[in-house]
Amino acid sequence: MTEARLQRVAGIEVVTSRTARRVIAVLVFAMLTTLGAYAAVPMTPVPITLQTLFVTLSGVLLGPVLGATSMLLYLAAGAMGLPVFAATSDVTFLHLLGPTGGYLLAYPPAAFLAGWLTAPSRLGASASTLNGAVRMTLAIFASTLLIFAGGVAQLNTLYLHDIGKAFALGVVPFIPGDVIKVLLAMLVARRIQKRSLELL
Repeated sequence: MTEARLQRVAGIEVVTSRTARRVIAVLVFAMLTTLGAYAAVPMTPVPITLQTLFVTLSGVLLGPVLGATSMLLYLAAGAMGLPVFAATSDVTFLHLLGPTGGYLLAYPPAAFLAGWLTAPSRLGASASTLNGAVRMTLAIFASTLLIFAGGVAQLNTLYLHDIGKAFALGVVPFIPGDVIKVLLAMLVARRIQKRSLELL
């Protein structure tokens, strides 16, 4: 038997169509990001959620294009009124103009950045090595910073008109949790990134 046939017999590739696998992967991460929105700790004006974990992992595990696509799908679902955002009275595109809108709008470019920076050809070392793990952690951290930048920019421009206060409310409370999420994303990526990208 060929290696490809052995994989199918073993059930490793349950879905044999590469296009179908890509569609499923995009849908899965859009749904995971939705679930992350509901795993929330209410705060004013921005809640703590698990979303950034799935945003960065979408780029790392799906690649930059599919990762960004999954986040665009997530935003489109919310803009159309589906209940995918964290609990709010604005279950429409108006939510994107709210205090959390800047973070949300940064999801697609952040996913793209995470995927682009952690591509095996760009990482310069295997993710299983210490050097590769450090580089991957820094790349995921950079993606997280991009989300913070988008969030603070909109929070300051549309609501607080005070960059110091926007940083204090929109970044500082999230630092401990996001450090943990960055490390968790790196640990997951080290184990399955190579296989994930091969399947897609």
